[in-house]
Amino acid sequence: MKNQIIEQIRENLLEIIPELEGTTISNDEKLSDIGANSIDRAELIALTLEQLEKEIPRIELAGAQTINELAELIAEK
Repeated sequence: MKNQIIEQIRENLLEIIPELEGTTISNDEKLSDIGANSIDRAELIALTLEQLEKEIPRIELAGAQTINELAELIAEK
């Protein structure tokens, strides 16, 4: 399940920040370091939860700094 979540997050990240297309992004790299501002991160969380049909309060995911952290938090719920 976590791998599916990671793939969804990565796809959504490229949709939200198309400039990342063709770049190498580590799952442990901070989202802020790859150019995702707070609005981008909020959109990423909302889009991912919608696609995975998960209802998790956004505040519970706000502390996630990396793709892995976000995927782990979503998988736990």
